[in-house]
Amino acid sequence: MDCGDEQAKHNGHAGGDASEWKKVAEMRAVVQAQDPSSKEEDDFVLRRFLRARDHNIGKASAMFLKYLAWKHTAKPRGSITEDEVRNELMQDKLYVQGFDKVGRPMIYLFGARHLAAKRDLEEFKRYVVYILDNTCTKLSAGQEKFAAVVDLKGWGYANCDIRAKLAALDIMQNYYLERLGRVLLIHVPYVFMAAWKMVYPFIDDNTKKKFVFVADRDLDTTLRDAVDESQLPKVYGGKLEFQGYCSSSLPPLPTSG
Repeated sequence: MDCGDEQAKHNGHAGGDASEWKKVAEMRAVVQAQDPSSKEEDDFVLRRFLRARDHNIGKASAMFLKYLAWKHTAKPRGSITEDEVRNELMQDKLYVQGFDKVGRPMIYLFGARHLAAKRDLEEFKRYVVYILDNTCTKLSAGQEKFAAVVDLKGWGYANCDIRAKLAALDIMQNYYLERLGRVLLIHVPYVFMAAWKMVYPFIDDNTKKKFVFVADRDLDTTLRDAVDESQLPKVYGGKLEFQGYCSSSLPPLPTSG
C-alpha cells in the first residue's frame, strides 16, 4: 500500500475547513492539467502539500509535481519490496511498535546498529521509503502523522553517516510532508552533537521543532507521558516485546473507555 493511498480510510472531508478544501480542489485542477496521474492521489495528500507551503497553491503544486516525478522513479512498481532492502532489514535497527497516546504509530530506531561502512546508499534510500510507506499503512482514520524515538545509546564514529542522514531528511521533507509528528532523541552521547550540528542547517524550521532531546533523568517520565504502558516496549519499562520489523504486525490500537 502506498503512503498516499488513504481514500478508503476516510469518510468524506473530515477535518479542515471549507476554504481549505476549496484550495485543494483548485490545486487539483492545476496539477491534473500538468500531470494526469495526479488523479490517483487523494485529497488528503494534496492537503498536506498545501499545508506544508502555507496554502500557496503555486508553491504546493510545484512541490507536488516534483513528488510525482520522484515517485515514478523511486517506486516504479508502486512500492518497495523486502527483497530490495534485505540488507538493511537484517540489521534489526528499527521497529514499528505500538502507538502513542494520540494514536500515532511509533517508530523506534537504534542508531548504534547502523554502520556507515556497510551500507549502500541507494539501498538505504529505498529502505527509508519502505519504512515510511509501511508505517503509513498503520495510520488510523483521521490520523496522518507518526512519532519516533531515536535511541543513541552506544552511538559512536562508526555509526556517523552524514550522507545517509541527509538522504533520509531529503526524502522526509520533500516527499512525505506533514507526516512526522515528533522525534524523541534519547541516550544522546556528546559525540553525536558534532554530527547533529552538520545536519541541523538542512532541516527546515517547521521540522526542527519536532526534534526533542531528552535528558536521561527525564526519560521515564517523558516516555510515559507520551506512550501508555500497554503500548510501550519492555526495554523502556512497558509491556510490549520488541519484534523484528518483517516478522511482526502492530498490536491493535487501544480504544478509549
